[in-house]
Parts: sequence; C-alpha cells; structure tokens
Amino acid sequence: MRLTALLCPITALAAPSAMRLTLVVAAILGVAACGSAPGPARPNEPTSTAPASQTAPIRIGIALGGGAAKGFAHIGGIKMLEANGFAPAVVSGTSAGSVVGALYASGMNAFEMQEKAVALDEAKIRDLQLSSGGLVLGQKLEDYVNEQVRRKPLEQMSKPFVVVATRLEDGERTVFARGNTGQAVRASSSVPGVFQPVTIGKYHFVDGGIVSPVPVDAARQLGADIVVAVDISNKARGQTPGNMLGALNQSIAIMGQKLGQAELARADVIVRPQVLDIGPADFTQRAAAILEGEKAALAVMPQIRERIAQLQAERARAAQLAQQKVLEAEYQLCLEKRSRLQRLAGMAGMGEGCQAPAAAK
Repeated sequence: MRLTALLCPITALAAPSAMRLTLVVAAILGVAACGSAPGPARPNEPTSTAPASQTAPIRIGIALGGGAAKGFAHIGGIKMLEANGFAPAVVSGTSAGSVVGALYASGMNAFEMQEKAVALDEAKIRDLQLSSGGLVLGQKLEDYVNEQVRRKPLEQMSKPFVVVATRLEDGERTVFARGNTGQAVRASSSVPGVFQPVTIGKYHFVDGGIVSPVPVDAARQLGADIVVAVDISNKARGQTPGNMLGALNQSIAIMGQKLGQAELARADVIVRPQVLDIGPADFTQRAAAILEGEKAALAVMPQIRERIAQLQAERARAAQLAQQKVLEAEYQLCLEKRSRLQRLAGMAGMGEGCQAPAAAK
C-alpha cells in the first residue's frame, strides 16, 4: 500500500500527453485507495474584493482673508472659480472674508452676491456708538448677515463653513463652526479700537486677522483636498496711513504678517487681487475690487488645473497599488486553499489554477 501511494502521483506526472486524462483519473483513484481523503473541491479563485479604480471627487476649499472694504474682491474670485467649473465645496472666512463667506455658504452664487454688494447701503451695517471698547457696536452687521443667510446657523449652511476670530483674553485662534452665523461674523470682523469686542459665552472676541489673516488651515480642517487662498490683507509698504482706521488695519496686518505667511504657504493656490490702494472703508470702490478679484482668480486657473491633475494622478496610483495588494492577497489565499487533488489536476493541465495578478505599472 505504501508503494502504491508513493508511485501514483509520480506516474501521473510522467505520462505522455495522449494518456494524461486516463492516468490522472487512475492516479486520483489510486490516491483515494491509498487512504487520502480530500474534502470536497472548492473554487480555485474567490470573487475579487479589490477596490474600484474610480477615485472620490476632489473637494476644493476657499479661504477668504480679511481686508475690510477690499473684501468685495472675494466675490470676483468666487465668480471666476464657478465660471471655470471649480465651485468651492467648503468655505472658511476671516473678517471681511467671513461676511462674503457666509453669504456664499448660505447658497448664494457669485452673481447674487454681486447684486447684494452693489445694492448695499453702508448704514445697514454700521452703527456708531461712542464707547471705550470701540466706535462701532457691530449689531447692525450681525443683523444684516443673519437676514441675508435667512437666519441659518453655521452648521446648517448649504456648504460647510467656518469663521475664524481671536479670543481677546489670551489671543487664542478660535474657529466657529456652530451657532449664530451673524454673531460669529461680527466677532471675526471686530477690528480692535474700531468695533467693540463681541461677548460669546464667557469670552470676548475680536478680528480674526490678528491670528489668521487668511484661514487656510480652517479650510483644510473642513475636508478640502485643495485650498485656494484669497489674500487681500494690507502690506506695510513704507507709507504712513492717512487716518485712524488705516493705521489700525496696518497695525493688525503687521501683527499677523508672520503668521499669515506661514499659513499661506500651506495653501495649494494663492489668489492676490490688486486692491492695496483701496481704503479699508472705501465702499465706493466695490466694483473695482470685484473686478480685481476676477482678474486675479482668472490668472491662477492654470495652477488650479495643474494641482487637480496632480492630485488625481496621485489618487489613481494609490488606488492601483491598493488593488494590487488585494489581488496578491487573494492569489495567496487561493494557493493555500487548493486541495491536493486540485493541485494534481492543475499540474496535469486539467482544471483552472490560481491566476497570479499582473504587476502594477
């Protein structure tokens, strides 16, 4: 019996091809007679569970920086992004950028925002009140924003949206993602010495531009794959500002300049509208600011397309490698599961063996 068991598989391998079928059957019967008791045959190749090659859509985030009346440039930037098929999926805003960001995240498109900008009466957002904390109370701005967004809180916006402000007690960067939208925008826009600080809970908040002039990191934290930053912040150009508001804005710009440069470096694309000559309270230049935003955004469209193509290629490569690993694991599992009878049949050219995956390109 031992001799038979030893010879059966050898005979099957050495036989001429014309008699292969007969000998394989005999070999199988011989192995069975020798006491081999293989279980029922199982499929050689399990159904593939490899991931689909399609990758998730790329989410573009827009980070809208502070700059008072220069903020109208954000509308032009968004208009060009939408016109070229790159409508932002997530939005973050600081100071003036939080005002435009709130309107956009609420569901307005760029043309609707432009209509609002043209029709805006400064008296609707400016409430002067003599106080040691500032000349402008800011309640009118809060009410205006809440009216425009139909009183939606931050967490119910049509697009994910966050507002960045500075906590006055300790200078902490604070990102508002829930709650009263108008109040968060008011806090983010409260230029120290001009606006009175905003009380939220047990803390007071002022302009977000002090700690995050262009909120790139906030947009990334919202899940943006590509962040387009719109920088309209003041730059110290060796000139003395002509009024108190200009001096305050330039002081804030200087304070946040180093932080702003580091954060801007983490953006994928930077849009820089040429609005430095527009004064912080010069609402008469709103049309010019919108136009400069359009021109600056249009100029970076090739960069946006290149970055998207690069990210898509990276994702496709990662998906291909992941699929290759799954197929290789399935191949090894198939080899391990094959019974002795199946291995003999495969060696004799009968039945289907395990198929090794092709190497990833």
